[in-house]
Amino acid sequence: MSFAASSFQAFRSCTAALSTRSLARPAVSRCPTRLSRMGTRYYSEEKTTPAPEETKEGATKEPKSECAEVEAKLKAKEEEVTDLTGRLRYLQADFLNLQRNAAREKEQTRDFAITKFAGDLLETVDVLTIALKSVPQQALKQPTVSLQAASSDSPESSHLPPTPEPPLPKDHSTYLQELHTGVEMTQRLLLQTLFKYHVKPFDPTGDTFDPNHHEALYQAPVPGKEPGTVIDCQKIGYKIKDRVLRAAQVGVAQDAS
Repeated sequence: MSFAASSFQAFRSCTAALSTRSLARPAVSRCPTRLSRMGTRYYSEEKTTPAPEETKEGATKEPKSECAEVEAKLKAKEEEVTDLTGRLRYLQADFLNLQRNAAREKEQTRDFAITKFAGDLLETVDVLTIALKSVPQQALKQPTVSLQAASSDSPESSHLPPTPEPPLPKDHSTYLQELHTGVEMTQRLLLQTLFKYHVKPFDPTGDTFDPNHHEALYQAPVPGKEPGTVIDCQKIGYKIKDRVLRAAQVGVAQDAS
């Protein structure tokens, strides 16, 4: 009995040891996994979103500041564009005025280039005019036959010996007429040359006295004439286009009172 009992106890101890080993092994094997799980950290790649109130405040502040900066820059650019546009318009207007003035000066230089030359020729025209006026029209038409007949009828001519003179191919009136015609043609040709360069005469007789166009030589009371009226023109005036080349020398009516 003692042998059986001892063997039974030994069997029980063996089975108990085996059971404790089998139970202890999974517990030991599980510990490292738990420790590894506790020791490792996991990180997410997603961004952490702040609290909704903070995001709203930050979002409202940033757009306001950006809008203010953009508006300030836009206003500055608009002012700059306005300034540059105004300057451009002023420069354009100045350039157009410069072009017009240059064109006007060029035209005046071309038109009035012969002013001094034309002024010198006017004296020649005046001399020719005086030469034509010195011979009356009656002298040009009156023959000299009556003078010869009167000299032959005088008593003194019968006592004087006749002086032979070579006969002239033309009589005196013909020579005088030809001289007058030549001077008249010269004057007309000279005036035509002046007309070609826009030099034209003007006679202000009967007009109101204008100091810009007339030169008063004397004043005289004339009945029936208003004071300040040109009554006589000693020398006619000349204009080159609209500019006075020489003022007319005139006499002016004076108040009789």
